[in-house]
Amino acid sequence: MPSYDYYCKECKKMFNVITTLAEYEKGQVACPKCKSKKVEQKPSVFFAVTSKKS
Repeated sequence: MPSYDYYCKECKKMFNVITTLAEYEKGQVACPKCKSKKVEQKPSVFFAVTSKKS
């Protein structure tokens, strides 16, 4: 499942959410610390895992 990084504008904390694409598209993310919905998505690192050897 994809992982998304967010920044809470209320408590000024970064947090990570692992969710399905369907849940992500709903856009109802809240800060786990203060429960605020004033969050901003930040770029996150992406790793591709394949079975091929390079």
